[in-house]
Amino acid sequence: MNPEVQQYLDPTPTVESDHPEIKAFTAKHASDSSNKTQQAISLYYAVRDKIRYDPYSIEVSVDGLKASHTLDTGRGWCVAKAILLAACCRGMGIPARLGYADIRNHLSSERMRQQMKTDIFFWHGYTSIYLDDAWVKATPAFNIELCKKFRIKPLEFDGRIDSIYHPCDLDGNKHMEYLNYRGEFADVPIDQIRKTFIKEYLKDTGIAGITS
Repeated sequence: MNPEVQQYLDPTPTVESDHPEIKAFTAKHASDSSNKTQQAISLYYAVRDKIRYDPYSIEVSVDGLKASHTLDTGRGWCVAKAILLAACCRGMGIPARLGYADIRNHLSSERMRQQMKTDIFFWHGYTSIYLDDAWVKATPAFNIELCKKFRIKPLEFDGRIDSIYHPCDLDGNKHMEYLNYRGEFADVPIDQIRKTFIKEYLKDTGIAGITS
């Protein structure tokens, strides 16, 4: 395998692909198929739907972001869920890295707007998975129950086409707008995320692990 790709198979402090609980979850939910694409698809849906999306559980620290913590709590925000999916993929020998983008959520809840003081989500997290010699984006954030409740188009993943947020909801309302891609990494760039969050969110956000 290309040495540049090999690094995205290794465990890290947050992408705990060698953690016993992650291994057990991965073994349970990976497809029985030996095909890596089918395995990645199965793991995507397991993380998407078995881990509840919770944008109010943000903690920017190794302990708060590590895959085993998200698995133990059964919930997580986009960054935490992307880390868990990356850990599961790496555990199956599928290279995976952590991608980030700034997005505008046109349907952000009043509670989120009050907490964040903006409808822009800086450092939104997704997983980039290496399948059939290509990197494919996967966004396992919104679980299916949440999508049904708020009439959001569920994000499907087929291992070939990038799975990123839809621009509109099921009723045609403007939903997600990608503003800027920040790159893809082997582990969470915590210092960079903290720096942005301090600048953009620090005032009365209640985000744990962020201090000036």
